Order: sequence, then C-alpha cells, then structure tokens
Amino acid sequence: MSWWVLHVDMDQFIAAVEIRRRPELRGLPVVVGGSGDPTQPRQVVATASYEAREFGVHSGMPVRAAYKRCPQAVFLPSDPAAYEAASTEVMDTLRAFPVVVEVWGWDECFVGAETDDPEQLAAELRAAVHDRTTLTCSIGIGDNKTRAKLATTFAKQPRSHAAPFEGTTNTRDGVYRLTAENWRQVMDHRPVRELWGIGSRMERNLNELGLVTVADLAAADLDVLRKRFGPKMGAWYAALGRGLGDTEVTDIPREPVSRSHEETFPQDLVERSDIESQVRRIAQEVTREVVADGRTIQRIWVKVRFTTFYTPIKSRKLADPTQDPEVVATTALELLEKFELRRPVRHLGVRVEFVPS
Repeated sequence: MSWWVLHVDMDQFIAAVEIRRRPELRGLPVVVGGSGDPTQPRQVVATASYEAREFGVHSGMPVRAAYKRCPQAVFLPSDPAAYEAASTEVMDTLRAFPVVVEVWGWDECFVGAETDDPEQLAAELRAAVHDRTTLTCSIGIGDNKTRAKLATTFAKQPRSHAAPFEGTTNTRDGVYRLTAENWRQVMDHRPVRELWGIGSRMERNLNELGLVTVADLAAADLDVLRKRFGPKMGAWYAALGRGLGDTEVTDIPREPVSRSHEETFPQDLVERSDIESQVRRIAQEVTREVVADGRTIQRIWVKVRFTTFYTPIKSRKLADPTQDPEVVATTALELLEKFELRRPVRHLGVRVEFVPS
C-alpha cells in the first residue's frame, strides 16, 4: 500500500454549524460575525453560507457591507464554543479510522493513510463525518500536503468546473486527486495566485519578475528567486511552483509560538493618552494569559491600524525573557513611540512570542 496525504476541509463550516442547530435556516443566506447586528459598526464577517456568497458576501468583509449586499440575509452572532465542539466531533470521527489526523483549525486537517484506494477512503471519511455530525466536507488527495491542499479547491467545485484529471477515476463529487502525475496538466497554466501561500502582494512581486503562471515559477532561476526573496523563501517558492511539499502527517499537536490580542474600537481613538491606555491594557491581558499557560515572553509586536487602513507593525526582542505584565506593557508603549500618531486609530494589537520550550 502507498502513503497518501488527504486534506479534509469542512464546507461553510461555521454557517453549517449554525444551520445544524437552526434547520429552518437551510437554503437561506446566512452571515455569521460579530454581535449579529448588522447596524453595529466595525464588525467582520466570520463566514457566509453559499447562498450569501452568491451576493458577494465573504469572510473578512465588514458586516455592514455584507448587509448592503444582502439585506435579506439572516445575521447571527459568532459562537466560538459551538464551533469548537462541532470541530471536536469531526476530528474524533476521523480518528476512528486507521489514519493519522493532523488538525490545522476548526474546519480543516490533514489525514495520513496507507491505502491502495485513496478515493474510497475519502468517500468513507466523508460519509462518516456526515452520518455522525450531519456536516459535509470536501477532501483533496495528494502525494504531499501542498498538492492535497490545492486538490481540495477542485474538490469543492462542481464536477463540470473542476480541473481535468485524465487517466484516473476522479469521479466522486467532493473528492479530487492532485499528484506529480497530473500537476503540470492541472496547474501549469494557472496564475501563481492559485498556489497555496501566495497572496496578492506576493503575486505582484512574482509578476514583476515575469513569473505569471505556475509554469513560469516552476522554471524560474533559483538564484533570481533567492536574491529577491532570500535563500529560504526563494527556494520555497521554487519548490511550490513544482508542487513539492511535506509528506509527514503527525497527530502531535503543534505547539503555539506566540499569542496576540487585537481589538477594533467602536469609535476611533484620537487622543494619544487613550491610545496608550488601550495598548497597555491589551499588553497586560495577553501577558496574563501567556503566564497562566506557563510560557515566557521573548519578543513583542505592536500593530496600529489607522482610519485609512494603513497598518504598520513594530517589534522588539527583550533583553531578558519575562513573565511580568508591566515589562511587556512598558515595552509595548516604547514601541508605540515609533509610530506617527497623526491620524485617528481604529484598531490596535499586541502579539508576544514565546521562549521555545
């Protein structure tokens, strides 16, 4: 039997959990985020049902903007405890199989398995999740994590719209296989933005080098990439263009390396004293949580988002690691001095990096 990596991605997970406990919402546009009141300012959409997405509503957009696009939608407050519980149901269902489950979030994980028929395994996993939880998922099959993750995007598409995969039995809706065998056929002509980990800014950087398609990136001069992006990241982008990636799947929980607190304020902060007060409070709160977990802090970041949405970030490594909230707060305020606070502030954040355990 061969080793396969499967990427399990829940379908419209947060919205689906809400619809599960409110079946009367099935088929309606549902938007989840913030307090659930679309008239309140500065709330962000956590997720939208497929029906709401047809109106252009998507995660990350302001709830008010979602309301303008789809005023007939049902707006619900976010309930993290419910999503955590539903996620546990899903992951426990997957763990009942002879596989390795590596959790990446509430709604996704990698599954490692030895099998001669990964499509059949994927179908069994999907059926088990639905039978136990009534939730649905899509599964990408790959010979590494990179290809499995990308395969999920095709698994979520209607069969008529999915990428061609000649010479295989990739016929089940909700499942797609992407391997070295069909990587170039499926991916070469696609823009680099469709690769896992490449956003709009990196797409522009790659385009400036004349690297527009995945095929361009796969054939790029490694020295050019290293010169532009550094030795490590340059090599990583070159490998990404060829679909290379990690094959190891582990059930050992990933140890967090940092923690952050961020807050968007209902009203802009104008006075410097108010900004400083909020930075101090946020820094102390995140430090207390970290210390309660037995961790020690070695680096601090401060993020400031102005009303123009310009969002600079400053950081500093501490001379000596600390668990003292006052040391962290004082350092955060010293970092704040590096910002030009000439415009109103709508959002503040403090992130702390842990000393490796």
